[in-house]
Amino acid sequence: MRDMKLTPYWRDTAPRFTGAVPGPVEGRFDVAIVGGGFTGLSAARALAKAGVSTVLLEAHDVGHGGSGRNGGHLNNGLAHSYLAAKTELGAERAKALYQAFDRSVDLIESIVAEEQIDCAFRRSGKLKLASKAGHFDALKRNFEAVHQEVDPDTDLLSAEDLRTEVGSGGFHGAMLSRKAGMMHMGRYVTGLAEAAVRHGASIYENAPVTDRKRENGGWRLTTPRGELVAERVILATNAYTHGPFSYFRRRLVPVGSFVVATRPLSEAEAARTLPGDRTCVTTKNIGNYFRLSPDRRLIFGGRARFSATSDADSESRSGAILQAGLGEIFPHLAGIEIDYCWGGLVGMTRDRYPRAGEADGVAYAMGYSGHGAQFSSLMGTMLADMALGRAPENPLAGLDWPAIPGHFGKPWFLPAVGLYYRLLDRLR
Repeated sequence: MRDMKLTPYWRDTAPRFTGAVPGPVEGRFDVAIVGGGFTGLSAARALAKAGVSTVLLEAHDVGHGGSGRNGGHLNNGLAHSYLAAKTELGAERAKALYQAFDRSVDLIESIVAEEQIDCAFRRSGKLKLASKAGHFDALKRNFEAVHQEVDPDTDLLSAEDLRTEVGSGGFHGAMLSRKAGMMHMGRYVTGLAEAAVRHGASIYENAPVTDRKRENGGWRLTTPRGELVAERVILATNAYTHGPFSYFRRRLVPVGSFVVATRPLSEAEAARTLPGDRTCVTTKNIGNYFRLSPDRRLIFGGRARFSATSDADSESRSGAILQAGLGEIFPHLAGIEIDYCWGGLVGMTRDRYPRAGEADGVAYAMGYSGHGAQFSSLMGTMLADMALGRAPENPLAGLDWPAIPGHFGKPWFLPAVGLYYRLLDRLR
């Protein structure tokens, strides 16, 4: 029997970043960045390229959080339907936000090329798969608006069309978004960290910020490894926000999302499973997302359990749920060996729209609500522009972000939310 690793496939199969500063945390900097995922690292790279003295403080090692624990998708488009976003945000902001996701995938592609990061980046296209007949009707209405107003590089596929895309008879059609991509997340995060250091940024790992105080118009940040002073602070911690940042914890809900990676498939199995070789997302509220890895494993994820933890016990139990779900969608892979199982935290906002701007003395971008892998590189670069005194285009500017009533950091209400969404999936 194969041993299942309770570690992210992306981190286990990527070279480790070795450029962190080994000594004590100290010094004075123009900008300090808290968080070493895609948001923080892209900000550090952009600032260092501009000649700004930049330091990044990561509580663990770079990519420890959501940037190293996701499903490997770079999907353009929104977490919501475009039609819903127009209703909730207005047509102008909905269009700007949709196009920002396009620009972020473009930016990732350009960073990969400029920094020569070997991360198997590819424009694969994304399929939004209709799990029920009624879902396809809604998908069709959304496609018509998207295709006409914001993204003509899309198509609507029937269930018959899907025969050459997905080796499952369980879907009623799909929306294809051709701009979406995929990459090896672990290799990208290491390459991004190396690029930031190469351009002049300092990165400290195992340096969580435990306190912050105003000092001469700037900030003194305290870690277990020492203190430093910075004129400006960028907060880039998303669902992994801890320490002296309670303003943000009251507005974010960390929700566990879990992923498994099968043993490598044979060429025949891969061709039978995902002949289109795209990223795929289902339309259920508690749905699944999947793709093939560079070494032909099926990477299959979902919100298997509504939990705010992703410890070994949660991962093992969630892995069993995901393996069963995988077998339901792909019966020919029922019972297949699982080599990797891991969990991560998704930073959800109450309305599932991200937030970015300035508050509580810091610049920030977070609340990606499951779409951070594709959006965070653009947001980190935008935060760098803000720190440089520029006025970048921010599609989230002015979007209200009230605290969640009764939420002070630990989301006690998640089990009830999970029951609600499961009921919706049964009824609709």
